[in-house]
Amino acid sequence: MVTDRGRPGVRVPAGRLSRLARLGGLAGGIAGRAAFGGLRQIAGGAGPGSRDLLLTPANAQRVAGELARLRGAAMKVGQFLSMDAGEVLPPEIAAILDRLRSDADPMPPRQLRGVLDAEWGPGWLGRFRRFDVRPIAAASIGQVHRAVTRDGRELALKVQYPGVRASIDSDIANIAGLIRWSGAAPRGLDLAPLMAEARAQLHEEADYIREGRNLDLFGALLAGDPAFLVPKRHPDLCTPNVLAMEYVTGLPVERLAAAPQELRDETARRLIDLTLRELFELGRMQTDPNFANYLVEAGGRIVLLDFGAVRQIAPGVQEAFRRLMRAGLSRDRAATETALEETGLIGPGLSARHREIVLLMFDLAMSPLRSPGPFDFGASDLPLHLRDMGMEMGVERAAIHVPPVGALLIQRKVAGMYLLAARLRARVDLTEVVGRFVP
Repeated sequence: MVTDRGRPGVRVPAGRLSRLARLGGLAGGIAGRAAFGGLRQIAGGAGPGSRDLLLTPANAQRVAGELARLRGAAMKVGQFLSMDAGEVLPPEIAAILDRLRSDADPMPPRQLRGVLDAEWGPGWLGRFRRFDVRPIAAASIGQVHRAVTRDGRELALKVQYPGVRASIDSDIANIAGLIRWSGAAPRGLDLAPLMAEARAQLHEEADYIREGRNLDLFGALLAGDPAFLVPKRHPDLCTPNVLAMEYVTGLPVERLAAAPQELRDETARRLIDLTLRELFELGRMQTDPNFANYLVEAGGRIVLLDFGAVRQIAPGVQEAFRRLMRAGLSRDRAATETALEETGLIGPGLSARHREIVLLMFDLAMSPLRSPGPFDFGASDLPLHLRDMGMEMGVERAAIHVPPVGALLIQRKVAGMYLLAARLRARVDLTEVVGRFVP
């Protein structure tokens, strides 16, 4: 049986030229809106700033809609922006970008059939008792379909959009050009190494064979932990563009915002504990803190859904971060500065003023870990203070320091867990959690 329900699909632009045309049209539309807005403000006697003209709700709506249609690397960059948009951008713009975290446009059934014909052969439908044509989820690289095989296995099938892997390099190059054109990047920032790492990471995420191995690995690593469930892979239906795993039900973690306080607290505590465990014990970290990657079962067990972005953490890096945490907990300034240098979070070219701001920011970020008892993420204004300090650094745009990508990904995962705990308004005794890993 084939079921077909939900909103109509939108064909994925698969060719390089068609994707370039969409991004070019997006840039042109934004520029036109900005120019018109600038003329209106000048006519009204106001002096507009270029950033204010570009970051408007209308432009954010246009960007979110176009990236959701393009999918692939273009949408992935938008997801990165949306993760902490609520702490950096105006609320109305953050709300628009928020849809990119879990809400891409699905591809239409005809395009889906073409992909599956190529992967499984034209008679693939005969392998299923039921196949839902409309996806249960659609994200940046692929969409997920629910199906039941002839032998009764209930599966979630992750199907990659056509042309995504082939378009990564050109998408990244086009997006880098848009960033330079918009003036969003600080002067003097070398985008090349960041774009190279983004390109490499996206190629890894688009490799469903690799993700399947990560799924098996984390399933084995967490097999004895009753707090987490990693869906089992079904290799007979897996290909480079299809990942088949068991279908698991649960509530999206963001929907717990109205749940009892105890459940919100325990969910946040478990995810923070897992992040530290990945860093200090497992030596492998799932580095994408997208909230859509987590479900919560009725009994409170957390389902981990996405292992496309997994990074190995060398023992030397683990120890460097452990020294950094120890120094921050003891407020040893000299040891903190040394550890920040070891991890690459500050570099030799950083000005004395910026170095001082980074030290103050790290000390402030560590303050919840030094106070015994539950820390109330929902009531804290810590992210706003850190944002203000970061903006103070941003005034001197030429004096930018970009940490190594590995350190940035760890930092982003930790920040993502903070944002999730804040979204849940959770209360967690961080001193107790961290004490397990940094004695």
